[in-house]
Amino acid sequence: MAWYTTAIFYELPLRAFADGNGDGHGDFIGLRDKLDYLKWLGVDCIWLLPVYPSPLNDDGYDIASFYGIHENFGLLEDFKMTVDAIHDKGLRIIADLVVNHTSDEHPWFKEARRSKDSAWRDYYVWNDNDEPYSDARIIFLDTEESNWAYDEQSDSYYWHRFYSSQPDLNYDNPKVQDEMINIMKFWLDLGIDGFRVDAVPYLFEREGTICENLPETHDYLARMRKFVDDNYPGRVLLGEANQWPEDVIEYFGTPEAPEFHMNFHFPVMPRLYMALAQGDRSSIIDIMNRTPDMPVENAQWATFLRNHDELTLEMVTEEERQFMWEFYSPDPEQRMNLGIRRRLAPLMDNDRDKIELMHSMLFTLPGTTVLYYGDEIGMGDNIKLFDRNGVRTPMQWDDSKNAGFSDADPDTLFAPVINDTIFGYQQVNVEAAQADESSLLYAVRHMIATRKEHLVLATASIDWIEDLPDHALCFWRREGETVYLSLNNLSEDDLTIPLPEGQLFTDILSGQNDFTESVTLGRYGYRWLQLQ
Repeated sequence: MAWYTTAIFYELPLRAFADGNGDGHGDFIGLRDKLDYLKWLGVDCIWLLPVYPSPLNDDGYDIASFYGIHENFGLLEDFKMTVDAIHDKGLRIIADLVVNHTSDEHPWFKEARRSKDSAWRDYYVWNDNDEPYSDARIIFLDTEESNWAYDEQSDSYYWHRFYSSQPDLNYDNPKVQDEMINIMKFWLDLGIDGFRVDAVPYLFEREGTICENLPETHDYLARMRKFVDDNYPGRVLLGEANQWPEDVIEYFGTPEAPEFHMNFHFPVMPRLYMALAQGDRSSIIDIMNRTPDMPVENAQWATFLRNHDELTLEMVTEEERQFMWEFYSPDPEQRMNLGIRRRLAPLMDNDRDKIELMHSMLFTLPGTTVLYYGDEIGMGDNIKLFDRNGVRTPMQWDDSKNAGFSDADPDTLFAPVINDTIFGYQQVNVEAAQADESSLLYAVRHMIATRKEHLVLATASIDWIEDLPDHALCFWRREGETVYLSLNNLSEDDLTIPLPEGQLFTDILSGQNDFTESVTLGRYGYRWLQLQ
């Protein structure tokens, strides 16, 4: 069993996690200081958001150089020290690899726009007008009117799937393909355990298509995978393809040409929220049943509740999207593109029962769990901040100045700390949560520890129990002689669930072992049972 198939991943933006040098920005010094906390929580692998030199117009996903560290975070030596410190703790680290685009401040693009005869011109996609590839959708609907942007300097249009300040790389150019392999080698040689690969469906453009999920893209991703397998066995590639299950499954590749070791299962995530809002399990069962069988060995889904982006509603129907917007983001300011820019706890109205239930479903459904920093303590958000930055505020460590994130002047922080009456750092912080064994933090930590004691919860087969009320999400997880039963109540009302006659079950969360006839779940209650 490959290590990543059962691991607990923890996503963190370095800028928001801990400031070790007092300049108002998180950095590698701060991260090293907090590794004991992540170890205590039960994390196996850190997923580090981009730390490259960048103008930070898109929080680092607009990369100005692939071969360095942003000056706010430290030096390259700092990065290497941090990788070594993470490994010394018995943890792993993967870094973001942004393959689709660069910043318009990257030297490649500066040279490309300088002259149509530039040697770097063909590193990007140019045209004399904005007419090609008109079938491709616009991803950032709130800010971009076209996937083409006019460049006055060279009197041409360049292609971009995200912000116009992020020109797309031209993967029809073999030099671009080689450059990305070289970039991977550079960071893997520094000791990281793999990459989370950003925005993978959009690498190639072809007229008459939507410019997503093209065969050429899969061919190149298979080349990336072969490079890793041949030279860095044991490292992992985690793909970000926000697509329907039948499209995402293709990003695992084939036995002859494997692609990603792991892929995010984006369509599951919004349906967890939808099922809870509707008190109806059917949306979860439908999307899981729609998910094809894994085409290769040692592959795994990555599942999550929230991340650094908006809660995407791309992979739902228009009717479902309208329902989710009205239920979870009644204030239009909480919406962005085709999603909702709020954190987990505010989405749950800070209802502890609901937050725990969401984690129960996450930890007992198939897949490797990816947690988002701060959600384990119930952090809030700040929708007044630009773009998705409202869910990327400073980590709340204690109730001291700046939530213990930094000793800098508050006006110099990269973003203000959350300071409202519900989610403010005075009430919601790690120190207070660690001092209270009944806190959400301890509940999440206990779920992590229990999942790690019962690893087959990540990999076992799943069988739904459907002869129950709609608000009962109950399913078997089976692997060989090991059998679990996950019971989840999507309702405020008590729910009694009969158990198979003549069988004894133990609750692996509480240790209670006398369940023989039925189980009653309270409002939004859950149980993880193991058949004895």
